[in-house]
Amino acid sequence: QVQLVESGGGLVQAGGSLRLSCSASGRVFKINTMTWYRQAPGKQRELVAGITSGGSTNYADSVKGRFTISTDNAKNTGYLQMNSLKPEDTAVYICSANIYWWTQGSNDYWGQGTQVTVSS
Repeated sequence: QVQLVESGGGLVQAGGSLRLSCSASGRVFKINTMTWYRQAPGKQRELVAGITSGGSTNYADSVKGRFTISTDNAKNTGYLQMNSLKPEDTAVYICSANIYWWTQGSNDYWGQGTQVTVSS
């Protein structure tokens, strides 16, 4: 089937940067959309950023101007560049993608998540 694997999380000081990656492997013909979510302890999962195959992007108000989502279709990989990180950005960041394979159509897949911790 399809596997999504996130990487790039870690511990960073406030004001620092991290780049998360989300790599899709398996039956991947086309990534229609890729979305990053995050979930902090005791809080609901929230959408952080999304991108379509056409390059349209959307961001949560809390990350606009600081985070940038992108994809490398040749590598079936998406990225979330996070700059000017704040302690409130601390969460598990989870990648989701809608992926097309010609015998299965389009389906949604989820990664396991990667921890981002921002110290003050």
